[in-house]
Amino acid sequence: MKLWSWRKTLRASKIDIKPPVASPNRDGMALVAIVRNEADYIGDWLRFHALGGITDFFIYDNQSTDRTVEIAKSIPALNVTIIPWALDTSSHKPAMILPRQSLAYCHAISNFGGAYRWMGFIDIDEFLVPENTSTILESLAALSDVSNISLPWVMFGHGGHDKMPSGPVPLAYAHRALHQTGSLLNFKCIVDPCDVRQVGVHKFETHSMGPKTANMLGKVTWNKTRATHSFVTNARLQLNHYYLRSRAEMAQKISGPAVSGVEQNQRKGKILEKAALIEENLQPDMTAKRFLQRHGIETDEEFRAVLL
Repeated sequence: MKLWSWRKTLRASKIDIKPPVASPNRDGMALVAIVRNEADYIGDWLRFHALGGITDFFIYDNQSTDRTVEIAKSIPALNVTIIPWALDTSSHKPAMILPRQSLAYCHAISNFGGAYRWMGFIDIDEFLVPENTSTILESLAALSDVSNISLPWVMFGHGGHDKMPSGPVPLAYAHRALHQTGSLLNFKCIVDPCDVRQVGVHKFETHSMGPKTANMLGKVTWNKTRATHSFVTNARLQLNHYYLRSRAEMAQKISGPAVSGVEQNQRKGKILEKAALIEENLQPDMTAKRFLQRHGIETDEEFRAVLL
């Protein structure tokens, strides 16, 4: 019985995939995200990345019961595709859970990837923030020869908020963890969807680079050695992970289910561990605010008026 219980907890960390055929005029970039009950955040997430030049989004809805889907579909200037994703799968032999998030990424690549040069795979609490440019594609311009880019988490704290702030996330939170190590370090990826051979939530492989990946400065290393000081960089394009949000929202996050399907007790322990490490040593980070300023946005009202 113990053996069976242990085997049932195994999760597929990567899934093999045959990449799509590239369309003759493929271009640009699409973002892919899996969501559940993100009505309070998805509009601002779409606005921010639209300012960064992204117009195509593939949103995998994991049984939301709020207005997430309605809000995501309400911005006519964007191409937002909603895919219902009520999926809970596992293999029998060997006994292994097939993560719904990885499967959503596989579906996006196989069905839509042929139209794009790049696909980014992030969550709604993660924002791609150009350091000095006006758009995300400008930040990627120097990396035309690579097919797999890894961006490290930049973990933001509570920002002094006990309750959910009225303003948008990128303006409400401006303090992040000083260090990017240990449990505070993981990666999300931007890849050439027509070159992908293996898919994970935090790690991809491509045919042209194999099990290697590049950072935003073009440095290439093995996937398994990404977590080194010489590779981790926030230059050019920073991945802001607003992991904690307010204290009330963190408490709600702990009590709710995970999109990934991870057991709640295990998830609670990881969240509390990360929260303590983030809040232990904070430093100001104005990267998102400076990006918005380059677009003439200084206030909450100006940001919320984007795409209206």
